[in-house]
Amino acid sequence: MNFFPPPRYRGTADEADNPYWMSFSDIMAGLLVIFILVCATLLLRLTQMENKVSQNINELKQASRARSEILNEIVVELKRQNIRVEISDNDSVLRIPEQAFHFDTGSYEIKPEHRETAKRIGQVLYYSITKDERWKYLETVFVEGHTDSRNARSYKMGNWELSAMRAISLWKFWIENTSYGVKLKGLRNRQKKLLFSVSGYSSTRRVVEKEDSREAMRKNRRIDIRFTTRQPSLMELRKVSEPLKGKEL
Repeated sequence: MNFFPPPRYRGTADEADNPYWMSFSDIMAGLLVIFILVCATLLLRLTQMENKVSQNINELKQASRARSEILNEIVVELKRQNIRVEISDNDSVLRIPEQAFHFDTGSYEIKPEHRETAKRIGQVLYYSITKDERWKYLETVFVEGHTDSRNARSYKMGNWELSAMRAISLWKFWIENTSYGVKLKGLRNRQKKLLFSVSGYSSTRRVVEKEDSREAMRKNRRIDIRFTTRQPSLMELRKVSEPLKGKEL
C-alpha cells in the first residue's frame, strides 16, 4: 500500500503573491515591542523631570537655609555689640527697631547719635552676606524706608517720597562713609544684577496700626532690610517640563 504525504498548505493565491504578508501573532508582537519602547521612553523622561524638580527643590531649600543663617548671624552679632534688631515677616526681614535707629518726624537725615549704629549694622550685614559666598542664594536685598501715618507735606510726593528718601539716606551713608560700602554696592546676584536696591512704602506697612502715641509713631518711622531668595526662572521651569514635550515617544 502506497502512502503519500498530505499536501503542504501554501495559502491562498493572494497570500502566495504577497511576500510581506504577516500573521496576526507577528503584528501583535510588533505592537508589543512598540508599546514597551514607548513606556521606556516615557519613564526615562519622567525620571529626567523628577531629577530637575528635585534639583530645584534642593536649591530652594539651600537658599532658604542661607537666608536664615544670614539673618540669625546678624542678630547675634549685633546683640553682642548692644544693638538689638529683629527678624520678621517669615524670617525674611531684618527690622531695625526705633530703640536702635529711627528718624525724626518729617526727616530722612540720619541723626548724629545713630551714625555709629548705622555703620555697625552695615558692616555686620556685609560680612554675613559675603561669608561662604552666601550672596549667591539671594535675589535682592531691599533697604526699605517707612513712615508714620501723618502726611509729609514738605515733600512733593508726600510720605512716599519721604520713605524712599529714608532708604536712600541709609544706603548713601554706607556708600559714602564706610570702607565696606563700595563692596556692598558692587555685589551682584547670580543673574549678574546688582544685589541691593532701595524702596519706600510710605505708611502702608506700619508695625503699629493704632498710632495713639509718639512712641507708636516713632516705631513706624523705621528701616527694614528685606532678603529675597533666588527662585527658579520661567526658563528653568520650562526646562523641567521639556522631557515630556517630545514630538515622538
